[in-house]
Amino acid sequence: MNKTLASIAACLALAGAATMAQAHENHGAKPHGTTTAAPEQKPWGIAGQARSVKRTIDIAMADDMTFTPSVIEVREGDTIRLRLKNRGKELHELVLGTTAEIEAHAAMMKKFPDMEHDDPWMVHVPAGKTGDMVWTFNRAGDFDFACLVKDHYELGMAGRIRVLAAAAPKP
Repeated sequence: MNKTLASIAACLALAGAATMAQAHENHGAKPHGTTTAAPEQKPWGIAGQARSVKRTIDIAMADDMTFTPSVIEVREGDTIRLRLKNRGKELHELVLGTTAEIEAHAAMMKKFPDMEHDDPWMVHVPAGKTGDMVWTFNRAGDFDFACLVKDHYELGMAGRIRVLAAAAPKP
């Protein structure tokens, strides 16, 4: 009986892994904010609404494993559209997070390179295409962004977002 239960558990685990392992590299650029689920607060902010965008920042992605610009400053409370332009011939992505979150996600991608995921803090951009992310930076601090497509992060495809504290109201 225990062997049967162990076999069933193993089959269920494989089935779950199979549903998660769905071509990370095959994601297209999708507009964010199309989900009906409530946005999730993260240490680096929360998914924003397009109607609240205060400015658009263009970020070029290239096959030399660079983001341009690689350092961005925004103000706490600002909703920003990150317009990602993939100037390369390979798929690239931008994933926002803390250093620990980016490194944990990168380690997970090494273990499960075909894992499919589509969170509002990441955008996959096919070669020659453009993708947008709308994000509200409602926490001050330094945060990271990176491309976690196989080997890109390890080759240096990363950047930093500095979220400056909101200006104090004038008396």
